[in-house]
Amino acid sequence: MWTLREVRVPVLPVGATPIRVLHLSDLHMAPWQREKQEWIRSLADLNPDLIVDTGDNLGHRDGVQGVEYAFERFRGIPGVFVNGSNDYYGPVVKNPLRYFQGPSSKHTGKAERLDTDALLRLFDDLDWVDLNNAAGSLDIAGTHFEFFGVDDPHKHLDRPELITGAIDELRANDPLGEETWPDRGASNPRPTVTIGVVHAPYQRVLNSFVTHGAQLIFAGHTHGGQVCVPGFGALVTNCDIPRKQVKGLSLWWHGVRNAYLNVSAGLGTSIYAPVRFACPPEATLLTLVPENDR
Repeated sequence: MWTLREVRVPVLPVGATPIRVLHLSDLHMAPWQREKQEWIRSLADLNPDLIVDTGDNLGHRDGVQGVEYAFERFRGIPGVFVNGSNDYYGPVVKNPLRYFQGPSSKHTGKAERLDTDALLRLFDDLDWVDLNNAAGSLDIAGTHFEFFGVDDPHKHLDRPELITGAIDELRANDPLGEETWPDRGASNPRPTVTIGVVHAPYQRVLNSFVTHGAQLIFAGHTHGGQVCVPGFGALVTNCDIPRKQVKGLSLWWHGVRNAYLNVSAGLGTSIYAPVRFACPPEATLLTLVPENDR
């Protein structure tokens, strides 16, 4: 039941050309999952302008082979990514009822260390921007995008305190110079959209992203609850995000400021819990449009 969810997000400057963003998350890829790989490959036919990958791509020691095949058709499309915990550690057998006790704990010695370096090499070969506790920028269809992200908060690998320095360094190395930035008094600033990217949407990270000026935030991790009750929704989120925002597009408020938040329900599950109910696997196509086109 592979599902493409489509939404419009009014974050571009007035007069800007609409931009199509494909959000992929939580593939939890195993090499034998050919149907999933082929469906992901077919998404290249949507002609996205940008790929955002919010982690947990791996689900098996040889999962990177399936990810490489699935992503091959995206070659040449700009992309950004962050890692999730399952990009570092393989799945383990556990009692699913433990999720009702709160977010899952850190991996123990039972978890197999995966070949994260091979995954990073794949993304580097695709020329995608690594946002793990880092910042980067891209120019797409006449709009300048400023990105920042953190490594997986679920395993406490996030370093949000590094974001300010990463943004300052990004701007200091901008070949167009500081006169293009609106917060530095430019009279005719370059059209810019600021985007935050994270795997697990913990409130501490979302609040930090809003504080740092994100207009749009991408996240995954929750699997949309994975097992939902019709008319009620997700039973668990595996983090501290409210259940009503466990998947889909919403507004995240921190103080008097807000950002659009898109949480993907993801495309996979642990190979030891391959069940979804009332929560189909999904990718999201977001069409970014000007702020006056609501």
